[in-house]
Amino acid sequence: MPPMVVISQVMFKLIHPCIFRVSMLDYIVCGQDQLPVVNSKVYNAVANLWKPWLTEDAITTLRKGGFYTQKVSNNPKLRIISLNTNLYYGPNSVTLNQTDPANQFEWLENTLNISQQNKEKVYIIAHVPVGYLPYARGISAMRKYHNEKLIDIFRKYSDIIAGQFYGHTHRDSIMVLSDKKGKPVNSLFVAPAVTPVRSVLERLTNNPGVRLFQYDPRDYKLLDMLQYYLNLTDANLKGESNWKLEYNLTQAYDIQDLQPKSLYKLAKQFAIQESKQFIKYYKYFFVSYDSSVICQGKCKIFQICAIMNLDVISYTDCFRQYHMKHRL
Repeated sequence: MPPMVVISQVMFKLIHPCIFRVSMLDYIVCGQDQLPVVNSKVYNAVANLWKPWLTEDAITTLRKGGFYTQKVSNNPKLRIISLNTNLYYGPNSVTLNQTDPANQFEWLENTLNISQQNKEKVYIIAHVPVGYLPYARGISAMRKYHNEKLIDIFRKYSDIIAGQFYGHTHRDSIMVLSDKKGKPVNSLFVAPAVTPVRSVLERLTNNPGVRLFQYDPRDYKLLDMLQYYLNLTDANLKGESNWKLEYNLTQAYDIQDLQPKSLYKLAKQFAIQESKQFIKYYKYFFVSYDSSVICQGKCKIFQICAIMNLDVISYTDCFRQYHMKHRL
């Protein structure tokens, strides 16, 4: 069996720590979402907690701005880059009008450039994802300027980025990053949370979820994903938790692997009218909280455009095309 990587908003802390907004320190010290661009009590506290697992260089940047990079100990050609995308989050007034908070963009490009020269592969992990929210029109998860900058960087180094993993939305979703010519170059995954939440833009919540990724140890390409979930309604009724396998991604959608081309073809299937694949996808979007919910019309367009278009130009074009077809 290929090696596995555990991915969830909580499990990330155990495998390769990444600052998530669920940390109580974020609220107590900084106020909700107010992560600073310089040394702070939050970053120092987290750095002290994670010091046993990180290198000195990683600890230094973690204290500076909440981001770091480190090679995986038993996989010397695999590098983890943990970004503090909370710096780009709209409600974070501390970084308002700053083009490169904590100089993270500059650091990221330098790190990716070194990895490229050393022929390494990279996994990107962060909290707030790039791209657009799949349940609303025209709302990017982070500030648009920072989103466009990250997209440019990821496109530039797409040949060494083997996967991108995010949280924040508490929903299960995928995205495909394409280059400016439309070629799919990166696979992105947004993991559902173990904590249920209902957005002001949605009427449904989510079941708790945690996932495993399988990868090829030769080149770190992502092969498959196993999504586990807890039926919260059932757990509350019985007074016990029974985690189950919700789905295996390649089997559920009959695709070969998790490479960009495979996910792009799958997204094209989603776009088909009355697509059974999309019906399944939307069920998993809420971690099987309510399988009776139907996503049609604008709801489906929001989803499709968000999956396949991460930058403002392609995203806007996606809506323009659907508007011409359906007069929405």
